Amino acid sequence: MSTTTAPAAATVAAALRRLYFVRFGFALVWAVALFLTASSIGPVSATLLVLYPLFDVAVAVADIASSRVGASALGLYVNIAISSIAVVGVVFAVTSGIPAVLRVWGAWAVVAGLVQLFVALRRRMLGGQWALIASGTISAVAGTSFFLQASVPHASLSNLAGYALLGGIFFLVSALRLSRGISRSTGGRN
Repeated sequence: MSTTTAPAAATVAAALRRLYFVRFGFALVWAVALFLTASSIGPVSATLLVLYPLFDVAVAVADIASSRVGASALGLYVNIAISSIAVVGVVFAVTSGIPAVLRVWGAWAVVAGLVQLFVALRRRMLGGQWALIASGTISAVAGTSFFLQASVPHASLSNLAGYALLGGIFFLVSALRLSRGISRSTGGRN
């Protein structure tokens, strides 16, 4: 990295670090709340289920605005589109029951995971992205399992809570790795 791009990369990394910490905090609170209400779809669990992909849209918009990384912007715009579609899908699915939610969530997790993988690969030069590369891959696999779980009698939403918590942990790891990279690139001033 040249000396002129190092400060820009450090600024982007700092913005991503903050965003990743927010994503971790949200995932933690969301996962606990969903786990406590996962036995059925009621007003609280339905709201939580719609809120998660809606939050994903919001953080993708914030990511584009704060990081201004052209190479990953396409993936972020795709993420906004698919997460917006997921919001609408989940709104309809919660009225049809847990299997419908698992199918919509599963399809969204597969596509969103692949997009996350793409974005993380594009950002790997910033550092701290290996955790998000793994997370994107795991999301695609988990999404497939959610889709398959939809056909199991007595399917539960509790696996979605575990999925969100694991994803949040990957964001936390990435944020911590970015913190180390920022400290090195700024000579410890950050």
